[in-house]
Amino acid sequence: MTGDEIAERLAPSLARACGADRVQVGEIRAMTGGAAREAWRLDVALEREGETSESRTIVVLVFRPGGQRAFSGTQETVLLRAASAAGVPVPTVVCAGEEELGRPFYAMEYVPGETIGRRLVRDDRFATARKRLPAQMARALAAIHGVPLEDPLSFLPRPGPGAPAALVALDQVEELYRMVAADPHPVFEIALRWLRGRLPSTERITLVHGDFRIGNLMVEEVDGLRAVLDWELAHVGDPLQDLGWACVRSWRFGRDDLTCGGVGRREELVAAYEEATGRAVDLQALRFWEVFGNLHWGVITLLQVRPFLDRTLPSLELAAIGRRAAETEWELLNLIEGKAD
Repeated sequence: MTGDEIAERLAPSLARACGADRVQVGEIRAMTGGAAREAWRLDVALEREGETSESRTIVVLVFRPGGQRAFSGTQETVLLRAASAAGVPVPTVVCAGEEELGRPFYAMEYVPGETIGRRLVRDDRFATARKRLPAQMARALAAIHGVPLEDPLSFLPRPGPGAPAALVALDQVEELYRMVAADPHPVFEIALRWLRGRLPSTERITLVHGDFRIGNLMVEEVDGLRAVLDWELAHVGDPLQDLGWACVRSWRFGRDDLTCGGVGRREELVAAYEEATGRAVDLQALRFWEVFGNLHWGVITLLQVRPFLDRTLPSLELAAIGRRAAETEWELLNLIEGKAD
């Protein structure tokens, strides 16, 4: 489906959602939407009788046919609205549905800024933002972990009654590893054994973003964090899973000395999170989740390289991602031996 077709079909729904009589769509641009969905940026004019037209920029996310997802586009908008109500910086949802496009979609207000990690951690123009980001990330996580879990968020994946969140997460990663690993990976085996011997007792179960990291945050040059994006891996679990994931080495984009996403230190993130939540962070549990995060990403690299190795998709990008498994193995050894800082 082309951008013009999407704009034409969505114009009436956008008009109703925005309280306009008509929507005129101007420039249409394809954006990076990921493997599960495509993204389109629409510059629109909202026309109301007797008023000057209002210009807005809308981002439409359309789920690809057959793409795997934990919940629907409409459910994702429910999650975004719940997060916004709890004080999480997220894009404003405009509308959602399926009938208009024949596929699930949702539309949201465009948030200006940058998401590309290597720019955020290296470019001089983001120097001011980098100083602010660890504390802003911590406050955003505190808000995420404070989102009420009752209806309408009952659709979120969550551990069963009495099931430890860490054990459920580890079982899922090991199952995926056994399914996709074509060759032996002794370091992953060591990490799995290390993690099973150090399962943290989770006293608090909250909403977990699931992919909170540099690269999934919209950042402005001066103000810093503008919005938390990419919620399709959200679930209910241990909130420290998000903190550990934010510190995974691969999200530092070469600034390995800055353990909080290449923009600050892990200690800054922890201190700001403790201040925002009023809760002490168990550092041993956080270490568990950082090891888990590196292992999880390593397994994902094996998953993503499979189409290249199977010769079903000759993508150099996927091949390059597969080679990054070695990075996670090196980091896992350092973390397990206490040499990662």
